Amino acid sequence: MSNIEEKYIYEEEKPYIEMEHKFGCHNYHPLPVVLERGSGVYLYGVDGKRYYDFLSAYSAVSHGHCHPKICMAAVEQISKLTLTSRAFYNNQLGKAEKFLSELLKYDKTLFMNSGAEAVESAFKIARRWGYVVKKIPNDQAEIIMCTGNFHGRTIAIIGTSDDPERNTQFGPFCPGFSMVKYGDIKALEEKFNSNKNICAFLVEPIQGEAGILIPPPDYLKKCRELCTKHNVLLICDEIQTGLGRTGKWLCSEWFGVRPDIVLLGKSLSGGIMPISAVLCDDPIMNVIHPGEHGSTYGGNPLASVLVITAMTVMKEEKMLENSLKMGELLRNLLSKIQSPLIKEVRGMGLLSALELKKGGWLFSLISKKHGLLAKPTHESHIRLAPPLIITEEQIKEVASIIEVSLKELEQELEKKA
Repeated sequence: MSNIEEKYIYEEEKPYIEMEHKFGCHNYHPLPVVLERGSGVYLYGVDGKRYYDFLSAYSAVSHGHCHPKICMAAVEQISKLTLTSRAFYNNQLGKAEKFLSELLKYDKTLFMNSGAEAVESAFKIARRWGYVVKKIPNDQAEIIMCTGNFHGRTIAIIGTSDDPERNTQFGPFCPGFSMVKYGDIKALEEKFNSNKNICAFLVEPIQGEAGILIPPPDYLKKCRELCTKHNVLLICDEIQTGLGRTGKWLCSEWFGVRPDIVLLGKSLSGGIMPISAVLCDDPIMNVIHPGEHGSTYGGNPLASVLVITAMTVMKEEKMLENSLKMGELLRNLLSKIQSPLIKEVRGMGLLSALELKKGGWLFSLISKKHGLLAKPTHESHIRLAPPLIITEEQIKEVASIIEVSLKELEQELEKKA
């Protein structure tokens, strides 16, 4: 831990941070804050300090922390039945499959656990479809992904990441994948024209980890047209962008696109436990038969209840509408801040980025001191993704915290100059 970080750590936090550092794998670089409870848009540290949560566990806590209706549903189901494995039927899975399929207008839903598992499941479904339906020669199917992508950290996924932090010294990687530049429709068309064995194209409607990067307005629609023309499955990774985060159930709706396969996760459980899902229509999903894919915990009764409850709460409390309205307000307020450090403000719904010219990590340390938790991605892209229940008054308070933090950041950077 750097001397800079030490300056922003409270005494009550030190033993917990030291314990994780000593006994845990150093696979993350957390902001130096130790949290013990959460409620709504707030998190509370072990020292009692209250913070605005503007990361929402990478959009997994869209409903706010410990939403009472979701917690009650979880407690009730935990006392009945939590896990049977898929060796047997249970009385909740079919309800959840029907609910989510009808909500998003697809024939079928496959529940898994993590977002990466959903991506891996889509890889298998797409490859099998390529061989059975498109008649691609065996072991020749190719899946196209985008530069700057983030779909998880399995070996198959990181093999098509262009971020050296994710894939250096983890090879060899799986064959059958390649990349094209994100937002470049000509590059995708050239790839399709050069290879008849492409079975799928996997894309994020907005690239989250890359810095909340929004493609050209017609990009996704042209991707859809190309995929249809070349008989290629369009897979949209909506694990971070879906379920109200941008103001619609699916971000791809903003672009007038219906993907062949949709991947969901994160807020699907209301932030209670890992749940992910793959949705597609019968001609695609039905290429998978018993024994060919599975998960012990996927589709368990507890997860099934949480999906229905969380999505019902999202509808009843009009979180999609609030996401759209509060996101616009936040970006309007940030655009009015006069700071030489701001490079750009962008986003959709409550998925926004405050891109700074420098000092992203130090900004996060300073904003922590002022009661705001936000973390940079790619050094100086501050991702701003609060729970979808945030109010106008709270947005205004956070904008003021950001303005104060930017002024302090300017002063700190001047001292170092």
